[in-house]
Amino acid sequence: MNPKHLNLSLLLLLVTFNLLAFPLSCNANQAKYLRESIKSRRSSNPPRTEAWEELHKSRPSPVYIGKQDGLMEADKIGSLPGQPDGVDFDQYAGYVTVDPKNGRALFYYFVESPQDSSSKPLVLWLNGGPGCSSLGFGAMEELGPFRVNSDGKTLYRNEYAWNNGTLNHPILSFEKYTSDPIVQQRHQNIYDLKFNKLNQLHKLAAANVIFLESPAGVGFSYSNTSSDYITGDKKTADDSYTFLVNWLERFPQYKTRDFYITGESYAGHYVPQLAYTILSHNANGNQTNINLKGIAIGNAWIDDNTGTKGTYDFYWTHALNSDETHAAINKYCDYVTGNYSGLCSRYQVQGENEVGDIDGYNIYAPLCQSDEKKTAKTGSVKDFDPCSTHYVYAYLNLAEVQAALHTITTKWQPCGGHLRAWTDMPETILPTIKQLMASGIRIWVYSGDVDSVVPVTSSRYAINTFNLTVQEAWRPWYTSKEVGGYAVGYSGLAFVTVRGSGHTVPSYQPERALTMIQSFLQGTLPPSS
Repeated sequence: MNPKHLNLSLLLLLVTFNLLAFPLSCNANQAKYLRESIKSRRSSNPPRTEAWEELHKSRPSPVYIGKQDGLMEADKIGSLPGQPDGVDFDQYAGYVTVDPKNGRALFYYFVESPQDSSSKPLVLWLNGGPGCSSLGFGAMEELGPFRVNSDGKTLYRNEYAWNNGTLNHPILSFEKYTSDPIVQQRHQNIYDLKFNKLNQLHKLAAANVIFLESPAGVGFSYSNTSSDYITGDKKTADDSYTFLVNWLERFPQYKTRDFYITGESYAGHYVPQLAYTILSHNANGNQTNINLKGIAIGNAWIDDNTGTKGTYDFYWTHALNSDETHAAINKYCDYVTGNYSGLCSRYQVQGENEVGDIDGYNIYAPLCQSDEKKTAKTGSVKDFDPCSTHYVYAYLNLAEVQAALHTITTKWQPCGGHLRAWTDMPETILPTIKQLMASGIRIWVYSGDVDSVVPVTSSRYAINTFNLTVQEAWRPWYTSKEVGGYAVGYSGLAFVTVRGSGHTVPSYQPERALTMIQSFLQGTLPPSS
């Protein structure tokens, strides 16, 4: 079914279900469940959830930690089938048990930085959905070290991978154009200062990155207890936390490393919820203290009302809706209370119909013509292929690939997988973000500006509810002598746009995404010149 012809309930499903537009993206049963649960929630008109952390009012209990001896070595990947020559970093994959009684285990893929991995921070990447794979999307289509060629069997390097992070900076040179030793020394000092600053940038440029498939039932993650496939936000956060403390036992050299959580789409729920869970456990001194420094969420679904309003305003401001439809939506839809009348629903559906058959995740991108025969060729990271999900699906379902990744399950799906139901989905995560701001950790919200599913307007409306003080005024930022996007620094939060990027920012603008994440890790807004 074309998502442009869905009713309001299906629209809400669309914006909370990451990458729904791709033909391979969802399990039909899960889509049906989420559609019905969201429809039920709207029709019963429940009160807005004040704060997700209400679920965590009680003192956090210690979590399961299993023996990890020898498992890091066992998880090391010799090489991935079809990978290019010259791979200069270590990569690992495997399972971390989070519930031995139920036999529940989460799958991860981990790539270290090729330069000075022991000094680089640790970054966790989460895709959204709920129920979409961080391996298939984040690692294989966005910020990971490889992309999949159109043959579905071979890989090519992503020169802008977040574990690599070497941008083409201008080479600094010092020329002795004078015989005066005092002038020479002065220029040498200036050169040394610039060189050292650039060298520090390179040291901070890359990270060691974990891609986690969560919750159980997504991708290669699994449980031996079928009831575990009925899950929700709270269990996802708790299991992800249990994964982390066990993973750090397996990789003890990272226990004291600076740690950041990043993700996109419905990870606008996952990332803040996991961050809150970590801080709660840290405060109670239960077990491992995780050195959480910050979070970054991209095109993030964090509040139903501002998210929905932002979607229709984006349609109109980008000439995808008529003036009449836009005026009717604003007249009949109450985005303050979330009460959507029958007329509101009618005009929202009309707005969806007016958009037509385009890729909502990048309104200017071509659609995947999956029935076309493609000749096998090496892809380019600078030219994102709209059919990439098909190539990834083929690659991750090869027996030799699964053997190299040490998987147990043999059928990989991009989204849904074995999940049967999603039981808790707060309408807003803004109070949780507010609590995180109060904790003092670094918080970035970033947004590709040609995504209509969770658009830049939705992010701005959500941030504006905080009424924050501007500390660094709105300005452009640059990469390779071009405007990479725009940035503004608030008290407690930074907002950054990525120009020309869709929903999955590193897919469409990998170099700009790398500049952005480098700046995030350094704690400064992207470069102003």
